[in-house]
Amino acid sequence: MHARPGLMARLRRLAGPLLSVAMLCLALWALHHLASEVSYREVARYVHGLENYRLALAVLLTAGSYGVMILYDWFGLKYIGKHLPGAQVSLISFISYAFSNALGMALLISGSIRYRFYIQAGLSTAEVAKVVVYTTLSFWLGLSALTGFTLLLVPVPASLPLSGLRIPVGAVLALIPLLWIAGSRLLGRPLRIWRWRVSLPGTLVALRQVLVGAVDWGLAAYVLYLLMPNQVDTGFGHFLAIFVLAQIAGLISHVPGGLGVFEAVMLAGFGAEGNQGLEAPILGALAAYRLIYYFLPLFAATVVVLWREARGLRQKTQLAPWFTALLPPFFAGLTMVSGAVLLFSGATSALPARMAILRDVLPLAVLEVSHFLSSVVGMMLLILARGLQRRLDAAYVLTLVLLVLGAVLSLLKGIDYEEATLLSLLALALAPAHKLFYRRASMFSASFSWGWIIAIVAVLVCAGWLVGFSYKHVEYSNNLWWEFSFYHGGAPRALRALVGAAAAGLLFALASLVRPARPNLSLPGEDDLQRALPLIKNYNSAQAHLALMGDKTLLFDADNRAFIMYDVEGRSWVAMGDPVGEDEDARRELVWTFRDQCERAGGWPLFYQVRQDDLDLYLEVGMNFLKIGEEARVDLSGFNLDGKSKKVLRNTINKLTRDGMRMEIVPADAVAGLMPQLKKISDAWMRDKGVREKGFSLGTFEPRYLERTPMALVYQGEQLVAFANLFLTDNKEEASLDLMRHLPDGTAGVMDFLFISLMQWSKQEGYRWFNLGMAPFSGLQNRRSAPLWSRLGAMLFGRGERFYNFRGLHKYKDKFDPVWEPRYLAVPNGIALPLVFANVASLISGGLSGMVRR
Repeated sequence: MHARPGLMARLRRLAGPLLSVAMLCLALWALHHLASEVSYREVARYVHGLENYRLALAVLLTAGSYGVMILYDWFGLKYIGKHLPGAQVSLISFISYAFSNALGMALLISGSIRYRFYIQAGLSTAEVAKVVVYTTLSFWLGLSALTGFTLLLVPVPASLPLSGLRIPVGAVLALIPLLWIAGSRLLGRPLRIWRWRVSLPGTLVALRQVLVGAVDWGLAAYVLYLLMPNQVDTGFGHFLAIFVLAQIAGLISHVPGGLGVFEAVMLAGFGAEGNQGLEAPILGALAAYRLIYYFLPLFAATVVVLWREARGLRQKTQLAPWFTALLPPFFAGLTMVSGAVLLFSGATSALPARMAILRDVLPLAVLEVSHFLSSVVGMMLLILARGLQRRLDAAYVLTLVLLVLGAVLSLLKGIDYEEATLLSLLALALAPAHKLFYRRASMFSASFSWGWIIAIVAVLVCAGWLVGFSYKHVEYSNNLWWEFSFYHGGAPRALRALVGAAAAGLLFALASLVRPARPNLSLPGEDDLQRALPLIKNYNSAQAHLALMGDKTLLFDADNRAFIMYDVEGRSWVAMGDPVGEDEDARRELVWTFRDQCERAGGWPLFYQVRQDDLDLYLEVGMNFLKIGEEARVDLSGFNLDGKSKKVLRNTINKLTRDGMRMEIVPADAVAGLMPQLKKISDAWMRDKGVREKGFSLGTFEPRYLERTPMALVYQGEQLVAFANLFLTDNKEEASLDLMRHLPDGTAGVMDFLFISLMQWSKQEGYRWFNLGMAPFSGLQNRRSAPLWSRLGAMLFGRGERFYNFRGLHKYKDKFDPVWEPRYLAVPNGIALPLVFANVASLISGGLSGMVRR
């Protein structure tokens, strides 16, 4: 049951990241071949020689491009009929695109950011999905239109791959947006693609999507066009043809930001036109483009975060939840960028003028040590970025220290005040955010996904390539490692720094391998249940008493302030309900711990039947939600049997009371003596219903379990006819019942009598709520626009009597006038939902055979 995933599953997970690394290595090889005669100093000379007016225009057009990107979200929300404050939409859009443009994986990064914060802004999962689909389609439709019409109108260099297919490729790409615009009128009905039905937008909406996307891409192209050397200016149309092909190659490669792939295609495209000798200026223009179009927005986002944090501290007001939840992944991304900047800086030579100043004020040893340590700090920042994403307190402290240290080292190794400014700004923005990094777990316990590991390796590979590119004129010899000089020591320093960074990463990897093995799952003993009992009794949900069954593993936090109860079926690690405990920090930490434990074991962490008030616990770890039903809770403060709607219940209770029916509450220590009578009733009830014991989310007739809770007994005269064990919280927040059994040939209405009597007793005892339990699939929508899961659940609710009387259960509980509260299944991204549903259903039903039996 706890087996690790097979070899094929691992290979599938590795295929994408490995393909990206392969594409990056291929692009670096192509760049090395195309720029074999180019020196790093020539590239730097072109960048420093760019006119100020061209740089200013490029910055303005970049701002315009990111402004147009906001329209993606603006029109997407308008399309689904939702309105949010403009400042909120603009900030979410800007930060998501600043990250996705710089780091690549646009759909994953920008989509996850939108999901997280639009959910907190009040949108449903289906509405967020529609916005993400709308913006993604706009992005690709605009690129497709711009590429298609450009290829049809403008020739491309014959030496580019597939250049002979320019016309057919251009025609296909141009046809896609045209069909999208005219689709609703041509078809007049939803488009069917395999199993999916796609509702085509109206002509105006589709045209707006294509135009916004095309303008966005056109502005991005013109930024680079302004920076290109005048000698290769053969018109914007010719430039645009090569630009869009290079962008498509970068996007398809899934290399972060298309790094290397985009540059290789651009260099090949312009080099093929007889522009030999201009490789250095072209590379310089591409480097300046990276700085302006990718790096500056990230820098601006850092300033925005710093301003918001400072304003929040000055006004002593808490920042909006949607914004504060964004900060940890935001800081993680910037920390990774900062680490890459330090590594790339260590791989290149410093400016001669700055080195001359250092020679007069610093000993050579200080320069050498600073250069070496700055690259080591860069590698450590790449690693710590994962800890920040996981909200680790230790990662926060170490990152803050290393950012300050990295700023100092940047000044000492070459007066790199640009790097020092970036690192200092990030440190200033990070300093007041300590409360966001609350986890006390060790960095070595943090799990690194294959994608994250490969991203770190890719940065190191790029740094190695930069060393080779920057010092290709230096002939390698073993003596290089031991050369120390102000003017001729650049290559030795870069080599030593690269090895130091690689060694730091390797040491961390080795230390992580020595972490404790994953725990051996076992059912709780009596000591564990006694440890959990105070937490159960003081929790605000009576359903926490299900832990007393002892059929689920208990995961406690380090200080026993909270626990999670869970079981494992296949690859699914299913937690029953939310973490149990009053301490919010402990509950939040347990969600992270549980997820980390599942990832190390190759499993899927799931939280079954979680409440709406606790959704932020799972949003923080990047989980999604599927509504699985509604829970009925009766507000006891207003509960009574008065009124016309309660006439039937009132008459039933009065009649049964006159016939001698009564309820008695028995304390837990007196239940053991009643067990023989209770078992006879339970066996008779199960024979009559033709059912089997379930488990996990429901109690079973297990004497040791029943003896841990009080019991409600219903007598008809002196005969015991029904019973139910009770869940009662010490804080009087909620009362509930679990296992209910009655004699099949007993008096009709006995269950109504039991429920009403328990609610009246609970109200007299001072309880606020009475929990009637969940109605599965209740409240799910079966509209065309609803997600597939919601429509399937609604169908089962209405027509699933063969498996379970879902509608009847909801109708029965509804007659007590409860408050219906939604309950969800929290699931991670990228899992096989059908298999997950089968695993959860198997646990709830007491095994696979129970899924098809009542």
